Amino acid sequence: MGNWVLRGWEKRTPGDGEGGPGAWGIWEQESGREKGDKEGGRGIWAQGTGKGLRLDSSLASPLIPWLRGRAGTLQENLDRKLFGQHLVSKVVVKAVKGFLNNENAKKPLTLSLHGWTGTGKNFVSKIIAESIYKKGLKSKYVHQFVATLHFPHAQDINIYKDQLQSWIRGNVSICPRSLFIFDEMDKMHAGLIDSIKPFLDYYELLDGVSYRKAIFIFLSNAGAEKITELALDFWRNGRAREDIELTDIQNALSVSVFNNKNSGFWHSTLIDKNLIDYFVPFLPLEYKHVKMCVRVEIKSRGYTVDEDILTRIADEMTYFPREERIYSDKGCKTVDAKLDYYYDF
Repeated sequence: MGNWVLRGWEKRTPGDGEGGPGAWGIWEQESGREKGDKEGGRGIWAQGTGKGLRLDSSLASPLIPWLRGRAGTLQENLDRKLFGQHLVSKVVVKAVKGFLNNENAKKPLTLSLHGWTGTGKNFVSKIIAESIYKKGLKSKYVHQFVATLHFPHAQDINIYKDQLQSWIRGNVSICPRSLFIFDEMDKMHAGLIDSIKPFLDYYELLDGVSYRKAIFIFLSNAGAEKITELALDFWRNGRAREDIELTDIQNALSVSVFNNKNSGFWHSTLIDKNLIDYFVPFLPLEYKHVKMCVRVEIKSRGYTVDEDILTRIADEMTYFPREERIYSDKGCKTVDAKLDYYYDF
């Protein structure tokens, strides 16, 4: 059986655009020229041939040009490229893999990533996108929002709410397996994110659209103090950071974020109604983790690792608390710039 190829779109109801909820794709099989119709924007892969072919959006298939659907890639990349974040690796892989393999999800997957700058939040969201979509963050089914860029003015919050709802509704109608990433949640105006609450809830359909295959990821610095407090407590008591369990921090983290007046999640119904599946803590990075970041970055540029330069870069970072100097205050965020200084790239 050959691959199915989309040849065009046929509008079945007035006003439906290309790939809209009422548009039907005219598909053709490359081998044997067998024809069938697939409902546009309703799924990923169909089995069989013939008129009225229906799609199952839970199936990840290499036949679909934009979908990778390889949860194994997520685990491999986190193991190779993410340092000092055992909780992140464990929780994210289980959550994403379980969700992608669940054909009967009752709600979208929602992850809220918390921690200081440079600890890997954006990096992990990038790896998640790359594990699902062949084009990663460049996929047209991945949608990124930055609070200070897309929602800058408090007086326009009602306009932003309408725009955000329309954008999510329209894109999930086209592709149920859409990914939405909200960065700088700690800088978002309180109340704005609650406008997407219906899409994250346990509804089977909203105006004929199901959001149960979508994924929502929130990135925030809020709660970082609480995470650091726990990490320091373990360190001062001679306990390894790897002994920290999600149960040690998740509830305290969610409460901290909920009560943070400077956070977009302040008194949010998303938290109050338990619509965030996982609050994922990113621990502050230690000196040894910074050195790991530097080493990987040097190798990724194709250069031989100079141990002296590697150590000098790690030493130049500033660490906190002032007395112990355990954690890098910028994580690994400035590694690129420092490498540019030391290496003649």
